[in-house]
Amino acid sequence: MIKAAVVQMRSSKDPLEMALQLEQVIHAAAIKGVEYIQTPEMTGCIHSTRDELYAVIFNDDDDPIVKMASRLSAEHNIIIHIGSTAIALDNGKVANRAFFFQNGNLKARYDKLHMFDVDLDYGESWRESSTYQAGREAVIVEASGAKFGLGICYDVRFPNLFRDQAIAGAQILTAPAAFTEQTGQAHWHVLQRARAIENGAFMISAAQGGTHEDGRKTYGHSLIVSPWGDVLAEVKGNETGIAIADIDVQVSAKARAKIPNLKNNSDYTVNSV
Repeated sequence: MIKAAVVQMRSSKDPLEMALQLEQVIHAAAIKGVEYIQTPEMTGCIHSTRDELYAVIFNDDDDPIVKMASRLSAEHNIIIHIGSTAIALDNGKVANRAFFFQNGNLKARYDKLHMFDVDLDYGESWRESSTYQAGREAVIVEASGAKFGLGICYDVRFPNLFRDQAIAGAQILTAPAAFTEQTGQAHWHVLQRARAIENGAFMISAAQGGTHEDGRKTYGHSLIVSPWGDVLAEVKGNETGIAIADIDVQVSAKARAKIPNLKNNSDYTVNSV
């Protein structure tokens, strides 16, 4: 059994400020006996332009969010999963990178695979690929007797990533996010529940929420979903907060035994006629 928490944040433009906020929320969650804490995508800062972003971010070794998470993970003997933060790369690009710490030790990194290059209604457009360098590797990390599949935000729209992780043994899937208000209202809950149901896995996704300093609006509603698709915990609305649920990985095994679609999957070809 793992007591898990999702932390809903509203990241500012300042990584140093956000590191102090991270310290406060981790202490608050640890007091409640939480063993696994997940923060949202872009925990360290949110900027609307590449130049502004690059002016304030760090490499892995110097990043204040990474340092704070490592220290607090060791101090509280817990797992801290930084959903992602922006990391400066040597080639002038940025990594949208997750960090997974257990008892102060860095167990895994994961760079977001899928770039959010979209044109939405009302003139809202995003081109993540102009700033970020996409990852090339799916990641599963084992901790506290469970296997966690790592994802970030837009990844949740690519079910094969989570299916591959589930087939490889992941019982807990993750998609910490900064979902836009527009797409969140339409799709957030159904995507999270669908990835859980179709893989017989827990889905844990911390989110950004509210209106940020750069003007963007994020949806919030951080979630923990059961392998049967039930919402076990939610930070309702877009305000900051923490939601907690107990995770029993045997529930994943039971769900997969009831509906063994991972085993029943068939190879096929597509014929267009």
